[in-house]
Amino acid sequence: MDWLLLVAAGLLETGWAVLLQYSHGFTRLWPSLLTLAVMAGSVWLLSLAVKTIPLGTAYAVWTGIGAAGAVAAGIVLFGEPVTAARLCCVALIVAGIVGLKFLSPS
Repeated sequence: MDWLLLVAAGLLETGWAVLLQYSHGFTRLWPSLLTLAVMAGSVWLLSLAVKTIPLGTAYAVWTGIGAAGAVAAGIVLFGEPVTAARLCCVALIVAGIVGLKFLSPS
């Protein structure tokens, strides 16, 4: 269950990264408020997950999901470039997340 909470926290991490783009530097009220709410939800779920998942593992997985998700969202939503090098880097992040999951004591 805690790993599901951690994945949800990571997906919310991706969500608030995307919402930052729509908030235009926190100059738009509703996107800014939504960004802050999603940030709070992400951190809250992370705090629940670290009750049983080691902090270093949980934090790395959380930020990794957020980073890989933000790259994917940037490509899909904002037309960011898709290059072999970028995709390889994201694959390395995902490999690290999977490795931490299977090497974690919890």
